[in-house]
Amino acid sequence: MKFMKVAVVMPARNEEKRIPRTLEAFLSYFKKIKKQGIDCELIVVLNACTDNTLGAVKKFSKNKQLRILNFKQGGKGFAILEGFKDALKRENAFIGFVDADLATSPEAYYDLIKGIKEYDGAIASRGVEGAVVKTNLTRGITHKGFNFLVRSILFLNFKDTQCGAKLFKRKAVEQVIDEIGLTQWAFDIDLLYRIKKKGFKIKEIPTTWNNIEGSKINLIKTPFKMFSGIMRLRLKNSPFKFVVRAYDLLPEKIKMRHY
Repeated sequence: MKFMKVAVVMPARNEEKRIPRTLEAFLSYFKKIKKQGIDCELIVVLNACTDNTLGAVKKFSKNKQLRILNFKQGGKGFAILEGFKDALKRENAFIGFVDADLATSPEAYYDLIKGIKEYDGAIASRGVEGAVVKTNLTRGITHKGFNFLVRSILFLNFKDTQCGAKLFKRKAVEQVIDEIGLTQWAFDIDLLYRIKKKGFKIKEIPTTWNNIEGSKINLIKTPFKMFSGIMRLRLKNSPFKFVVRAYDLLPEKIKMRHY
């Protein structure tokens, strides 16, 4: 049987309590769909963990579909990029990522694998018809407000850029991986912006998403950091990119990097 090779990167920072349940669900599901000719590998990328996430993940290390990368450097975007680089070392035709909190179930992620078809990317969306979203009011308002900024400033015509489940064809990842510069809260936007700019086609797929307790996102500080990331990306792709370059040349002691 000829297998469809898929690599799924799972960034993890201090997920000791939540990740065992997620790994159990995804690895069990991947074993199931392998019988259908879909061979998935799960690349867990630990970044700047200060708890026992590594120990929790190692309990699943006998599973041949699991790979573990461990870095002292932090940042969700950094972790995903390192996972992408690792996935490109093997013959994976599709490369994507999913959050470690199980807000997106393996069944919902499988919808991306099924739905990508002739597209170059498939992203889970909580904003399109057919999506089922279980979240609180504050998070819902924050999501819609941020999406409005993305559409207005970057002209990215997606109804949801921040859902933590995305999948791309190998060629799309290869062409942008060395260009992405925003590795914190605006990583998803930078990734989508560059893939679209290269002429690749991305499809939004309605998803089922659950708000999981234990999130480390600060709903007061994070939106400002994300807005900063959007503006930085806009400036880098405008006649005013010299502003970003000048900022980057400033000593670290007198600047705060929120992107």
